[in-house]
Amino acid sequence: MNLLPNPVLHDLAAPLAAIDMGSNSFRLEIAQMARGQYKRMEYLKETVRLGAGLDSEGMLTESAMLRGLDCLQRFALRLQGFPAARVRAVATQTLREARNRNDFLARAQEVLGYPIEVISGREEARLIFAGVARLQPSDERRLVIDIGGRSTEMILGRGRRPISAESFQVGSVSLSLRFFPEGQFTAEAFRAAQVAAGAELEEALTLFKPELWKRALGSSGTVGAVAQILAATGVTDGRITPAALRWCIEQCLLAGSMNRLDLPGLKEDRRAVVGGGLCILYTLLTQFGIDELVPAKGALRQGVIFDLVERLEAAEAIDGETRLDMREASVAALQKRFAVDLPQAERVQTIAANIYRQLQPRAPRERQRELDWAAALHEIGMMVSHHDHHRHSAYLLAHVDAAGFSQSQLKRLGDLALGQRGGLRKLDGLFADESLLWQLLSLRLAVIKSHAREAVDSEAVHLTRQSRRVTLSMPKAWPQLNPRTAFLLQEEAAAWSRSGVLDMRLAW
Repeated sequence: MNLLPNPVLHDLAAPLAAIDMGSNSFRLEIAQMARGQYKRMEYLKETVRLGAGLDSEGMLTESAMLRGLDCLQRFALRLQGFPAARVRAVATQTLREARNRNDFLARAQEVLGYPIEVISGREEARLIFAGVARLQPSDERRLVIDIGGRSTEMILGRGRRPISAESFQVGSVSLSLRFFPEGQFTAEAFRAAQVAAGAELEEALTLFKPELWKRALGSSGTVGAVAQILAATGVTDGRITPAALRWCIEQCLLAGSMNRLDLPGLKEDRRAVVGGGLCILYTLLTQFGIDELVPAKGALRQGVIFDLVERLEAAEAIDGETRLDMREASVAALQKRFAVDLPQAERVQTIAANIYRQLQPRAPRERQRELDWAAALHEIGMMVSHHDHHRHSAYLLAHVDAAGFSQSQLKRLGDLALGQRGGLRKLDGLFADESLLWQLLSLRLAVIKSHAREAVDSEAVHLTRQSRRVTLSMPKAWPQLNPRTAFLLQEEAAAWSRSGVLDMRLAW
């Protein structure tokens, strides 16, 4: 698929920005890749406690939303002038859980001025490992652990390649709220919290057993906070051991509450979640046979920037040059897993791209690529059943783990797959996003044009558009030569007219 060049991408050494909207803190990292070397230019962190704002119904409270929006507004001021192609904002477990996340995301994106992607737990784990592997390279097998506010990620990998990556729904914020809700520390609460953490992590015992790795590294907030306490008190030089964690827990019990806990190196923003963080760490070290956990360089935000660099490099690749965009590899893997009819997928892909260029000649590159991926995967539901395969395709795309894709983008591909055929009422409410409308029309027409599953002339579809009036032109004799396709196109035009979304006319 030939894409229009994007002049914004040309200077690959220009600054890039990553926003990590975590359950405890929001972080903004601005960095530069110069001659393959990572150089941090600026780092901002604010304790937002978004994860503490989930109520018993799984809804984000208004006060939690406002804390997040205020922080994003400050980040937006710093990002003024940054091209959208050089900024990537990702949200993690709290927004994976929140039932009203779409309401918050709509407000958040308006305040920030950039799209926000909700990423899956496995994608979060992959990006964490990318950050660690690039900033702390090694050829030995390593276990990387990241304890966040509402989730814990574990990754086994070697070099830059993650071998196994999993995410578990237990974090320092959620565990602290559940077992230390008033900030009181008791031996019973610590034991109960460790049992709860162990129950969540137990299924990973075989996947990450000690024989599979040589060294254990800890990434991000909780590990860094505990390492600072241990180094400041002289218990260790920052390395985390079971004995050192028992000492930390003993200090909590002696203090009796988080408000009376006075430890050198303990930052105020960590006080409310230190109990839960210690319980998860101690459970991990004892259950997984970790004698020593070393704080790592690199975290999610750096992984996001490295991933963004790969996308930009892939977008800048010239003919004959191969550059990696992880999403392309994921699409190919899904096609193989679900035994997609590759010649048919390629036919639909090529025709849809041609139609879309006519409807949206200045479409952003990412929108063009989404249509390309949707066409490549529109029939994965055939593996489940030929009947209503578009619905199966939509479900699979919206729920599959696919490296490089956010949950938000996979949901969009699922919406396109759902709308590839049949009535349009099932997509009510989605056409307010006009970019989705033109992607969907392109895919539907490509599916109709390719319905016989035979070679077709991908250029033989000519469209003109004025606002939401579309005219599809064919040679005068074409309907007589292709009566079945002509019938399907007439049905398509009628379906759009009934929907009231656009006026589609046929001219032949």
